[in-house]
Amino acid sequence: MRWIVGGKAAQGCAASPSQMGRFETRWLATETNLSALTDLSGQWIDLVHSRRPPRGIVLDMDSSVSPTHGEQEMSIWNGHYRCTCYHPLFVFNQFGDLERCALRPGNVHSANGWESALKPVVERYQGKVSRLYFRADAAFAMPEVYEYVVAAWIKYALRLPANQVLQNRIAICSSARSGGRRTKSDDTTPTSPIRQEAGPNRAG
Repeated sequence: MRWIVGGKAAQGCAASPSQMGRFETRWLATETNLSALTDLSGQWIDLVHSRRPPRGIVLDMDSSVSPTHGEQEMSIWNGHYRCTCYHPLFVFNQFGDLERCALRPGNVHSANGWESALKPVVERYQGKVSRLYFRADAAFAMPEVYEYVVAAWIKYALRLPANQVLQNRIAICSSARSGGRRTKSDDTTPTSPIRQEAGPNRAG
């Protein structure tokens, strides 16, 4: 690494792991630097888009699991993933670029902190693209999320949580349309919740 850096570094001493650890704790962990690191991926994406501006952006939000070992801060047992872990939150675009992320304790709800992750990304794109879309799974199907995307004129696709009452009503309607005759679809129980796709100009 010293030779790659070149200059005086080639003949100097490299930083030890403990020195790097102190650097990360003293400098990178400050509020200003953490904020800058959080915005960094978005700044890189903006530089790419300045050369090849996209017409529309699809923002995909989801949580994930990051297993941990040892007694690390915010590392907590997660019953869903059955491990001690962090439960980070991510926002990607349709090109697979990471727009923003947040490191969270292992036991938080999947949608915890969605505002601080999604809103800065939306604000970056407002006025820059003609179409903005948002998609997420059932964990984000909350009134607050619906209200925000509609108010921001974002078309969205949110997976609905399983709803047995709604599925029973659909089965009744399907049976009535077929005149009470059993159809092939009647023999199949839906295995996935219904998807809802809507926007400010479309009925939800």
